[in-house]
Amino acid sequence: MNCESCELKELEVEQFEIREALRCILHTIFFHRALGLVRPRDVDCELFELTYVQCGVPEVEKEIEEKINEFITKVSKHPNRRNQICLSFYEMKSKQSAWSSSKTERVYWERWFVNLQIINQRVNTKSKQTRVGLDHGEFTFEEKKLHRSALEASIRENLLRIIKFANEKMDHLPHIPPNVEGISYPYEIAILSSAESSLDILKRMLQTGHQTTLS
Repeated sequence: MNCESCELKELEVEQFEIREALRCILHTIFFHRALGLVRPRDVDCELFELTYVQCGVPEVEKEIEEKINEFITKVSKHPNRRNQICLSFYEMKSKQSAWSSSKTERVYWERWFVNLQIINQRVNTKSKQTRVGLDHGEFTFEEKKLHRSALEASIRENLLRIIKFANEKMDHLPHIPPNVEGISYPYEIAILSSAESSLDILKRMLQTGHQTTLS
């Protein structure tokens, strides 16, 4: 089985923006890959002029919050580094080998790559301070406002990309298992740093099949 993937546009975020940015992205993906009937709930972002949809399933919301907390803890120890979250959907299949009994393994059929660059901006409170006089890593209020506007636009672009990908890429979706629990296909959320992501994903691709990407 081919494994489709969608790599989203990298987001430049300050640490306090991570939670809301990831909530927007991850909940939107889950909603567009939900099984059966859901109770969608519109959520207004606390930081951005954006609204996204949650499936209304406590288990999914809990898993997302736990992974976001884990991600924030990790990046706080390694600031100013590119980081990636990989949300993968899979199905369980039995594999029969010639020298041993059958075993069940995960076969991944879709991956979503969420890329974040963590930045650290300090606001200079002197409104008349010139750009030349600012310390490295220090930004004016005007620059902070531009950053927020650009980030909001990038998140909105990613949300539209998720919708486009989810609606256009349907042929690879597996049959819904008869004994599935909950509203989601089986999934996993992995947190990868820039140093390890390429190697780890390559290993998984070799194990689970060819990867194709929507560009």
